[in-house]
Amino acid sequence: MASFSALRPIALIGVTLLALSGCASAPAEAPGSSASTFCARMVTNSGGLHDRSFNESSWAGLQDAEKKYSISAKVLVSTGETDLAPNVEQAVESGCGFVLTVGYELAPATEKAAKANPKTDFALVDETVDAPNVKPIIFDTAQAAYLAGYLAAGVSRTGKVGTFGGGNQPPVTLFMDGFADGVAKYNEVHGTKVETLGWSKATQDGSFTGDFEDTAKGVNSANALLEQGADVILPVAGQVGEGAAAAILAAGHGSLIWVDNDGYDTLPAKYRGILLTSVLKNTREAVAAIAKSSKDKTFSNTPYVGTLKNGGVGIADFHDLASKVSAQLASEVKGLQTDIESGALVVTSPSTPK
Repeated sequence: MASFSALRPIALIGVTLLALSGCASAPAEAPGSSASTFCARMVTNSGGLHDRSFNESSWAGLQDAEKKYSISAKVLVSTGETDLAPNVEQAVESGCGFVLTVGYELAPATEKAAKANPKTDFALVDETVDAPNVKPIIFDTAQAAYLAGYLAAGVSRTGKVGTFGGGNQPPVTLFMDGFADGVAKYNEVHGTKVETLGWSKATQDGSFTGDFEDTAKGVNSANALLEQGADVILPVAGQVGEGAAAAILAAGHGSLIWVDNDGYDTLPAKYRGILLTSVLKNTREAVAAIAKSSKDKTFSNTPYVGTLKNGGVGIADFHDLASKVSAQLASEVKGLQTDIESGALVVTSPSTPK
């Protein structure tokens, strides 16, 4: 089978990313007073803009809004925790009607700014803030990771697959819970005993690097899993995950499952030969639509929850490793997706978004 596009939401198209370290001064007219003056600002988390993850995808969505809906967009790049609150303040001071913040790290600063600026619309990716002018953009990634776990168990030849995270936080462990449950489902269906290394759903504990930027830690975490026999690895750690790709490539065996966007498009091309699939979050489309709603004055604080059914999450094509996935296995994964979408199969996690 050459691809598995039926399981993939709308493909993420590569875009040229322009990182701007500061913002323009406040516009002369009130934000949103006309199509030509409405503007938006985005603040990245400490992973920076080129994280091959949700910062990139979120900025791509805001750039789409700029092109499609005439929304002037700029981004403030955070390189450490000390940048977060000041960048949010600078975004608000721009006078723009819409401010997008990315990642759980920005929740406190977003909440504070939203309360102080009730006429500004805020959206926060991957975390929930309860405020009338903040819209959470969250994803039930456990659903898609379940499919990836089933797939990983089906292609494993060692009977061991592994995962690690950047930090023990709900947006991370949600992936890991779904992955572990997908492996367990494969074992139930096939009478096998494939192990999930690096994470225990029962204890909600496992292997974490402690950050999302240091790729060397990703190398070390992946090597530890490879040494234990894992031959498929899911890193849920932003840029750190690229270290796992490097470790697998250097070892000469094993395959990688990427997260947030299609690693086949966003990772260096040298890793394409080890990429089994990616667990996708369609942040891009959600951000563009929400920015438009702010401009159109239809914005609400009702959380956007991406699911398999609404195309907010999914798994990517198998690309160069399609030959490793039998037609039977691909059919089983597709069937599971159908069951999850219909509600016949419910994937749950302590971190499932509400």
